[in-house]
Amino acid sequence: MLKKSDIRVFKIIVLGDSGVGKTCLTFRFCSGRFPGKTEVTIGVDFREKCVDVEGETIKLQLWDTAGQERFRKSMVQHYYRAVNAVVFVYDVTSVSSFESLGTWIKECEKYNLTKAVPRILVGNKLDCDEQRVPTHQAQRFADLHSMPLFETSALSDSMMDHVEAIFLTLAFKLKSCKPMMVANSNFEEANIQLHRADVESVEHAGTTEGSYCYC
Repeated sequence: MLKKSDIRVFKIIVLGDSGVGKTCLTFRFCSGRFPGKTEVTIGVDFREKCVDVEGETIKLQLWDTAGQERFRKSMVQHYYRAVNAVVFVYDVTSVSSFESLGTWIKECEKYNLTKAVPRILVGNKLDCDEQRVPTHQAQRFADLHSMPLFETSALSDSMMDHVEAIFLTLAFKLKSCKPMMVANSNFEEANIQLHRADVESVEHAGTTEGSYCYC
């Protein structure tokens, strides 16, 4: 039986403006459903899930930070510590959230999270009918910053596989990397407001990154 200490752990941070659906995306991936009740994230929401990648079980720790600046000042340095991958999220119906992505990328670079760190761009709320950020515009931005683009909906059950593809794509990228965290990481040392969601770990059959569409 695999010991907890044998499982490699990877820290993934989820960035984007408040209200773009960061918490809903991580909840959908970890629990397989849309949260029945959503509130503004204050501090950090923390969820984790074990996945099977080509026969190896790895643990993805998803750190979802508050998008509002007044909630982030006290913990931002701890949040960016020992990060293995980044997910940038915008609302496809909100041009302002898309335009803010450059600021989020600059903040990552400030904490040495450069293009060398795996990153993915996600356009959320694809289920909405309002005027949306054009896919070709988002794709140009993603190409400029060397990351794949996913457009999806955390709300829609029909896009559950697409949400999983986002994080499994990162899992395959991370499999060949050295983890920067250990399974028994002491979150109390960070001295930040942390909300942990207890979600049952689920294994996934191995697949190839190329089997997923980036749009």
